[in-house]
Amino acid sequence: MGRVTFSLNDLPLRDDLRGLTPYGAPQAPLPVALNVNENTHPVPDDVASDILDDIAVAIRDVNRYPDREFTTLREAFADYLGHGLTPEQIWAGNGSNEVLQHIFQAFGGPGRTAFGFAPTYSMYPLIAKGTGASWIAGTRQPDYTVTPEEAAEQVRAADPDIVILCSPNNPTGTPLGLDVVEAVYQAARGVVIVDEAYQEFAPRDAASALTLLEGRPRLAVSRTMSKAFAFAGARVGYLAADPAFIDALRLVRLPYHLSALTQAAAVAALRNADVMLGMVQEIVEQRDRITATLEALGYTPHLSWSNFVLFGGVADPQATWQQLYDRGVLVRDVGIPGHLRVSAGTEAETTAFLDALASIGSAS
Repeated sequence: MGRVTFSLNDLPLRDDLRGLTPYGAPQAPLPVALNVNENTHPVPDDVASDILDDIAVAIRDVNRYPDREFTTLREAFADYLGHGLTPEQIWAGNGSNEVLQHIFQAFGGPGRTAFGFAPTYSMYPLIAKGTGASWIAGTRQPDYTVTPEEAAEQVRAADPDIVILCSPNNPTGTPLGLDVVEAVYQAARGVVIVDEAYQEFAPRDAASALTLLEGRPRLAVSRTMSKAFAFAGARVGYLAADPAFIDALRLVRLPYHLSALTQAAAVAALRNADVMLGMVQEIVEQRDRITATLEALGYTPHLSWSNFVLFGGVADPQATWQQLYDRGVLVRDVGIPGHLRVSAGTEAETTAFLDALASIGSAS
């Protein structure tokens, strides 16, 4: 007798989740994968050895639960971020997505709303939906910028419980001025989150929203180790906010949510921050090289302060994506008409992408 198979329609799934599709980017064993904004540089050998030493120590006590408050890690993050932050102002999770989920669980939920300026990170509406909140999409200028006046007006009109600002923005790479953050905070009734996942790739003199935390208890600034720290596989994200904001997140986190091994690996990586971040400048150089070459090929790259470039002028994004795929290069179709997105990889990976794109032909 054959095995009986079932679908989601056969299960008592929440009605608001029916018809949704999970987050996902193509995973394929291609030589050059530049589709998910990873740092494609490997962790330096000396740093990897140091991390392994700390993990080896931690694993001796793995029969015990880890430090629930991840005290040493919070101290390390506070030291890394600077700006006079204390460990009491730091939170962390298994990737910044979990950190954001904690925020949505604490301040969102059924009957509440979350707001962001579209196009932006596709996980925001999924996290909102998954935690029972409704998602409201605001609008941007044609160049994907947002002015303080327009931002404040849209936030006042939507009156959301959560506002999330991606800075620099994903998938466009667009910078976001601190004047926008200030205007949104003043206009908002609820909490305001500035997602600075790509902040380390911005110009060195670019101010962080961390400078705005003082006196703003409804503001939080989230970061990740996945990008600049080449730590995507370790799954470590974090945020800074007022201690009262951190207390709210404690109410929804799972017990011992950060494993002892994760904590040990992250602390060791932060101890080697200077070495780990040494690759950032090379990535920025490759990003700028991509931008210049795309322009020469007739495409329209958008200004990016991140580790990727969104470019327009693509007559048929799906066909171009497939042609690059056939040449061993994986990029991302983010659903913006006439556009594709590519991560800045190593010099060799960047060359492979640019050569592959040039072999297809110039933009139409």
